[in-house]
Amino acid sequence: MSHTLAEAVRRTIRDVPDFPKPGILFKDITPVLSSPRLLQDVVNWTAGTYAGVDVDLVVGIESRGFIFGAAVAPQIHAGFVPLRKPGKLPWTTRQVSYDLEYGSATLQVHEDAIQTGDRVVIVDDLLATGGTAVAAVDLVRQLGGHVVGCCFVVELDFLEGRARLDCPVVSLVNY
Repeated sequence: MSHTLAEAVRRTIRDVPDFPKPGILFKDITPVLSSPRLLQDVVNWTAGTYAGVDVDLVVGIESRGFIFGAAVAPQIHAGFVPLRKPGKLPWTTRQVSYDLEYGSATLQVHEDAIQTGDRVVIVDDLLATGGTAVAAVDLVRQLGGHVVGCCFVVELDFLEGRARLDCPVVSLVNY
């Protein structure tokens, strides 16, 4: 199913040139989100990837990682933890700043969201240069969590973000 699903997702993703800045070809997954069947199939694929794996928490990266992560977490009997941009979380936070392919950013998480020894899967829509994913892994580890893996809907292979991650990585669609 994943090959057929990957092709369906690939056909549905919209390319947006020069967003968010000139020279970037943005892979827009919102058409996938608007398809009930594709959205459910992507969530099922992600959950199936971790079926039978001991996972305590799914960490979703703002913002599209929330969509997939929150839907996957109950399917694999795990809790959900959001990683947010600064100023969005109401409790005491830990943060990491990092570079993007088109700027810099910061991620925050509640300090009590992940406990020592928690087994965590990180979910996001896209892996590009890996900066955001590396920051997410760093935050999980700072709080004592063990990263079981990182899961992405789309991976831009030519940017080699996977090489920056020292944990198992899976992606549905590769460009």
